[in-house]
Amino acid sequence: MKSVSRKWVASVHVALSLIGLPFSAGTSGTCRRNGISIIPSVFASSSSSSSLHMAPPAHIKARCAVYPGSDTHRFPVPDDKVDWETDWPQYSPVNYTAPAVLKKPVWADLEIGAFCPQFNSLDGSVDRRSHEGQYRIQNGIPLNPHGRTGLEGRGLLGRWGPNHAADPIVTRWKKDSSGQRFLNSNSKLPVLQFVSIKRLDCGEWAIPGGMVDPGERVSQTLQREFSEEALNSLKASDSEREKIQKRISELFSSAGLEVYKGYVDDPRNTDNAWMETVAVNFHDESGDSVSELPLQAGDDAGQVSWTDIDSSLALYANHSQFLKTVAEERKAHW
Repeated sequence: MKSVSRKWVASVHVALSLIGLPFSAGTSGTCRRNGISIIPSVFASSSSSSSLHMAPPAHIKARCAVYPGSDTHRFPVPDDKVDWETDWPQYSPVNYTAPAVLKKPVWADLEIGAFCPQFNSLDGSVDRRSHEGQYRIQNGIPLNPHGRTGLEGRGLLGRWGPNHAADPIVTRWKKDSSGQRFLNSNSKLPVLQFVSIKRLDCGEWAIPGGMVDPGERVSQTLQREFSEEALNSLKASDSEREKIQKRISELFSSAGLEVYKGYVDDPRNTDNAWMETVAVNFHDESGDSVSELPLQAGDDAGQVSWTDIDSSLALYANHSQFLKTVAEERKAHW
């Protein structure tokens, strides 16, 4: 799988401010009180390590005023106070974990104290390693490597620390009436189209994707999520399902272009739980693979369609950044 080095996300900032939470985790995974520890990362990524020394931009969507799916207002965090290294004694984040998470579904962790997770490591079948490298553990609680968000707890996210997702970016060339590649009138470059979904939870358009299940390979997640969200294979007949899976398997067995691996500026992020993803582009060069299949919304998608890739697109989280990289690598219009 070809990989493109990240240009907009990089080094991990250590967290030094105290938030008064009750437990701390050590390298052995056993709990102890009143301590701050850094656990050496056991996750290595050759595709991103070259950019880890760069300073990351301040996350923006992770500081949205009202936490999604609730009436909970974040503690306002200005740009110059995002970095944990910036002293800010007045910082008083709101504590919020969604009721659905507190009901202890199978995909969610327990509260810290009820169990002792082994952060920065493969904890049983749950991968608590970060694509960003090691992250700071303070009083047994992981701290967001990109800084303050104005809200502590887990919000809507199930895992303490990184919550891993995979985003399959399926593209094709836009064609004109004669079957030739359509060129943008301004850039004179060919236009790419990608499979986009309209999320039911927030109404924003996005790349179809989802969470990596415990013990699941990212490659499996990419294919499964595309099937479930974009092609609605869960509700297809046996013959339709067979046709869909054959086309998808052919496309996803091709060499994918890894366009991103790391932290996602997601509105669901908190000081102690955050989204990370691996975004991979699978391109239908000839247009005779998944391009021919009828798109149907499924899973958590409200609508699904082929959408022209253009810089004017407003998408969920930092999905626009992913598409910009795809367009640049494919020498297409942006």
